[in-house]
Amino acid sequence: MTQREPSETRILTVASEHLRRFGLKRFTVVAVAEEAGMTHANVYRYFPSRAALVDAVVDVWLKATERHLADIADGPDPADDKLERLILALAKANRDLLTEEPHLFAALSQAVAKRHAISRRNRARVRALFERVIDEGIASGTFEPRDRDRAIAFVIDATHRFIHPAALELESDVPQASVDIRLSTLIRVSLRVLISGIV
Repeated sequence: MTQREPSETRILTVASEHLRRFGLKRFTVVAVAEEAGMTHANVYRYFPSRAALVDAVVDVWLKATERHLADIADGPDPADDKLERLILALAKANRDLLTEEPHLFAALSQAVAKRHAISRRNRARVRALFERVIDEGIASGTFEPRDRDRAIAFVIDATHRFIHPAALELESDVPQASVDIRLSTLIRVSLRVLISGIV
């Protein structure tokens, strides 16, 4: 991991606080620079635009989530248990962000909708973790899909509703207990598909 310079770290810390408190509409580089004790020109030395600074704040959250998911994927549990925990952890992380940090969630949603680089990289890294666990399950004989790539695509497609920011926002008023039941059912079906070789 690249070591950040102290000024860059300070900018990101202040920017994160501002985004969480004020949201995207009231987020300005000038205000961040002022609180960080520097000129806005200095902020632009590290982040070439306001959008780049917002993306950098979102990326900090994304990478922390990725590390948590990687810990699950690297664990000693059987592949079916790990896949279940991966899905649950990713769904919970995004759901918690929506309810606890709505301004940060809005910035994430924007990055995903506009296919920003941080979003594409995150998607690729998370997919790689899912692939690794499914491959592990195939190697151990836990999963016996007829087609590996189709099986991976099935799991990604099936979980989309519980993970994608736009889908989460659309059903933000659905009681959490209902969402949990639906997700639990989906995970059971997905594991059965992988184990039985339906795809």
